[in-house]
Amino acid sequence: MDFQGFKQSLEDRSMPDELTRYLQALWYAGKNNWEQAHLIAQDIDDAGGSWIHAYLHRWEGDKWNAGYWYRKADRAFPDYSLEKEWEILVKHFLR
Repeated sequence: MDFQGFKQSLEDRSMPDELTRYLQALWYAGKNNWEQAHLIAQDIDDAGGSWIHAYLHRWEGDKWNAGYWYRKADRAFPDYSLEKEWEILVKHFLR
């Protein structure tokens, strides 16, 4: 699946079966379902999960909590839009 295919899948009621946990969280984020995205991301115990978790708390507006998770992910707090970060995350985890 490529980025365009992933974005297109957001129009479906159910997510594609082959998505990793990272992409599942991002799929729900893409459908504006913060709660479900967060439930998945908080159970991914590695730098990738921390990065998604950071993005979600940034989206929520909790900069302090987002900063904690960006540090756990060894990532800088981004200076670009949430939409751009979501795209970067999806493309990263599609590789």
